[in-house]
Amino acid sequence: MKKLMLGGQAIITGRGSIAELKEIKASRAFIVTGGSAMQTSGVIAKIESTLADIGCSTSVYGGIGKNPDTQAVLDGLAKMREFAPDLLVAVGGGSPIDAAKVMGLFYEYPELDFAKAQAGDLPTVRKSLKFVAIPSTSGTGAEVTKAAVITFRELELKIGLKTPAFIPDVAILDADITMTMPDNVVAETGLDALTHAVEGYMNNNLDDFTEVLAKGAVVGLFTWLPVSYNDKTIESREKVHHYQCMAGLAFDNAGLGMAHGISHALGGRFDLGHGLLNAIALPYALEFNTQNQQVAARLDELARSIGRNGSREFIAAVRELNQMMDIPAGLEQAGVSRAALDSGFTSLIDNCLKGSTRVNPVPVQAEQMAEVLNRMYRGE
Repeated sequence: MKKLMLGGQAIITGRGSIAELKEIKASRAFIVTGGSAMQTSGVIAKIESTLADIGCSTSVYGGIGKNPDTQAVLDGLAKMREFAPDLLVAVGGGSPIDAAKVMGLFYEYPELDFAKAQAGDLPTVRKSLKFVAIPSTSGTGAEVTKAAVITFRELELKIGLKTPAFIPDVAILDADITMTMPDNVVAETGLDALTHAVEGYMNNNLDDFTEVLAKGAVVGLFTWLPVSYNDKTIESREKVHHYQCMAGLAFDNAGLGMAHGISHALGGRFDLGHGLLNAIALPYALEFNTQNQQVAARLDELARSIGRNGSREFIAAVRELNQMMDIPAGLEQAGVSRAALDSGFTSLIDNCLKGSTRVNPVPVQAEQMAEVLNRMYRGE
């Protein structure tokens, strides 16, 4: 028997769908966001105005960076406890949404801490706090998943904490707020979504439901992500926004693989963007995994679905998409020095073998991971 979890109570789509916040009954809303983008673009003001119209007071916390760590979560949690909300609204990319997931659960369960969270000792349901996620980037799928990726600085590792209690009640996919994304964010978050879809499709836990979601997301992203990047049309932004959510639903149920294991380890060490690292890692992970006949056959199928022939051509298509959107071919081009990579290389390999690498369709040994990392560094 298998239990599928396809998001929370509702996924609301359509331009201007932020206005649906007025349908939520709440008196005090704590809004979690990232840097200044959502505030300078007027999105936060629009949310506050919509909530004010229903008599809901608000407090905004904007202290979440691109790789939220445990301290950032605890700082936000302190502000949240001071305000005592009955509604949590996360607005922005995957970082503020993931941070808000942990804040919300720790808020309702004061006995929780990161030691318990890391050990998997987390409740499976929230109590009474309502939770709405509004993604402003198109990549992480965090608005519908049970995972929250947090950086543990002392471990130099990003860890995916998991519980169904992290899933927001409502996800609002309003493409209007994606129109201000810089080109590099469009590229990195879109390729993050592609990595979710492809790794979900390769995972041994793939089933009839996740197969359709993952494959549909792959085809949709190959079709619309280049348009979103080059032409910046509202239609393409909306399509990518939807397909990244589908990819999130797919991987949240099927699982991921070694590209994510690598990106979490590298992100914890070098503080590079998660989407960028996934984009760099994906072709190398695919090449490694094609030694498995089932993976090779599935990549053959994905190749056919995008008009290519065979697993090698699919991997080439991924590399071409990366190049078209100015993604570095390797870690050296991304600004990582050889000395920095070599420093603590053994512990880096150990971290790369954790997390999603443990459910990779092909078991990975330390010496194999070292070879992959060295090739990734050189971009070959």
